[in-house]
Amino acid sequence: MSLKLGVPSKGRLMEKTFDWFAKRGVTLARTGSDREYAGAVEGVANMELVLLSAGEIPRELAAGRIHLGVTGTDLVQEKLPRFEQQLESLAEMGFGHADLILAVPQFWIDVDTLDDLDAVASAFRSAHGHRLRIATKYHRLVREFLTDAGVADYQLVDSQGATEGTVKNETAEMVADITSTGETLRANHLKLLADGLVLKSQATLWRSRVAKYGLDEKAALNTLLDLLEGRKQAGPPAR
Repeated sequence: MSLKLGVPSKGRLMEKTFDWFAKRGVTLARTGSDREYAGAVEGVANMELVLLSAGEIPRELAAGRIHLGVTGTDLVQEKLPRFEQQLESLAEMGFGHADLILAVPQFWIDVDTLDDLDAVASAFRSAHGHRLRIATKYHRLVREFLTDAGVADYQLVDSQGATEGTVKNETAEMVADITSTGETLRANHLKLLADGLVLKSQATLWRSRVAKYGLDEKAALNTLLDLLEGRKQAGPPAR
């Protein structure tokens, strides 16, 4: 048996994950063509690389089909209720930083805080006969955040495309979305609420609490943890 590590299958997140492990004595590599989801590991015996989409990794960890996984805090907390019971955070990796925020149109000059939003949402429903629409991919996190803030007169609209464009396209009145610089929001004439930060996210190495760990998996995990903590030099390549 082998310790299964799930990492994002493409893009800068995959590249930065590979670099992060390489600096700690573990070499991860994609094998085959770019269309193949196969990988190899050197530096830890009995460890297997599994290439997945970042969105799949929380589910695979929670199901115990992989032992370790690299994905964003936002995806874990959105997809897994009571995630702490299923996963353990082993390391924040220092890249993939993004904030989940609430943003409204710039011309809403009197709306800068959640209290302002609550008042506008109530007035909007009275004026239009339906609740103010918030476009987002993060239904659980946004709903919990707004409930805690006491905002009630809204409805969440699912957005799987360019969330920032939904206001311009008149399919939503505001958005809750991930941003790293805010440039896309500003380009779409949106502004962040002053107290509208829902979650700060970054790429994180997670361990599944529910996966099965035999002797081989436990040995591989201990070797990996030693390397990550700088207690050992990399060993011979895994076969």
